[in-house]
Amino acid sequence: MAAWGPLCTQFHDADQPLAPQTEVDWYLERLPPGDEAVLEVMCGSGRLLLPLLDLDVNLHGCDSSPAMLASCEARLEDIGYETTLFLQDATTLNLPFRYRAAFIAAGSLQLVVDPHAACTALERIRAHLVDPGLLLLDFLVPDVAVHPPGAPVVEARTLPLYDGFKIAHRSETFVDVDGRRIDVRSRYEKRTGPMILAREDETLALTWYTEDEATALVADAGFRDIRIEPSPFADRRAQRRFAVSARIG
Repeated sequence: MAAWGPLCTQFHDADQPLAPQTEVDWYLERLPPGDEAVLEVMCGSGRLLLPLLDLDVNLHGCDSSPAMLASCEARLEDIGYETTLFLQDATTLNLPFRYRAAFIAAGSLQLVVDPHAACTALERIRAHLVDPGLLLLDFLVPDVAVHPPGAPVVEARTLPLYDGFKIAHRSETFVDVDGRRIDVRSRYEKRTGPMILAREDETLALTWYTEDEATALVADAGFRDIRIEPSPFADRRAQRRFAVSARIG
């Protein structure tokens, strides 16, 4: 059961189509000035990429999900924008361009649950950076990691889609505090009335880091001037968030 398929993408596009302005401003304030391109790794369907492009940031994107990247391309076309997108995994990143900065937003690096693989991803990003070579990472510690439930957490939501259909999402979340791992099993269903038009099952996993562990991870990948920053997200009620900034060493 692969993650980030077409129905999952439709659900997330309906739920969080664009980043909040506070998050967009956070990146604008920190990205170094210049005309050279910036890279968003694990850009998804353009939740943050689109509003940054709208503010004239020269921004490329890459993601390992064909469905997410296809949605990003379609959304760009809808508003008459163009940029360079790559279908690539962060751990094997190999692009024909170099960048003044790169970032991974919304805790997406934590979807690379093996710390060694996460370090490899950061090393691949570093190989694509040139001076000033800024890296920005957003981290979160999920609430269930701090207050683990006694049983799997079951959640269900239904959202309307632009085409008049609805998409339902049911998930079961399993927490392994000792193993630093959260597994989420999901089912997405596209519906019209009582009729199910399409169904998609997926599994995904994520891990989490403390501030010290995130700093060590970035240092192991060869970065320097590592700093803990406030999170791009203003709402921290559900989880603890922090960010990391660093430069190429």
